Amino acid sequence: MRAVVQRVSRAAVEVEGETVGSIGRGLLVLLGVGGEDTELDAVVLADKIAGLRVFPDEGGRMNRSVGEVGGSVLVVSQFTLLADLRRGRRPSFAGAADPVVAAPLVEAFAAVVVGAGIPVAMGRFGAHMDVDLVNEGPVTIVVEVIRGKLV
Repeated sequence: MRAVVQRVSRAAVEVEGETVGSIGRGLLVLLGVGGEDTELDAVVLADKIAGLRVFPDEGGRMNRSVGEVGGSVLVVSQFTLLADLRRGRRPSFAGAADPVVAAPLVEAFAAVVVGAGIPVAMGRFGAHMDVDLVNEGPVTIVVEVIRGKLV
């Protein structure tokens, strides 16, 4: 399971012109689920992101988590994060999980974040989405979990 995490001052996701999820200050998480991923991967990744200290403290150092600053998380499923570019010029998405597997793992990820006391907004799984964000910093981090371990 792979995530691109961006610290944002605001972010929103639209489907067919309708805003389906939005947050103020917090984290935008673009979440890719692989075919081998499990609920354990979702739990480990969500726990790491919920506690990620990427917000500034009083001294300006990245020392606060999203929960500590009263922020929210916007989760957007993005199978293209699992693109395989090793052959040719067209990405292969064969490593991405089937939607029947991926959708519950995206929900499990979100549930762990909510369980940590952090408000969560969601994109719409499987839809064509337009994501609007203001990356604060900019701060962008890639996090990956394979077989329950951070890599």
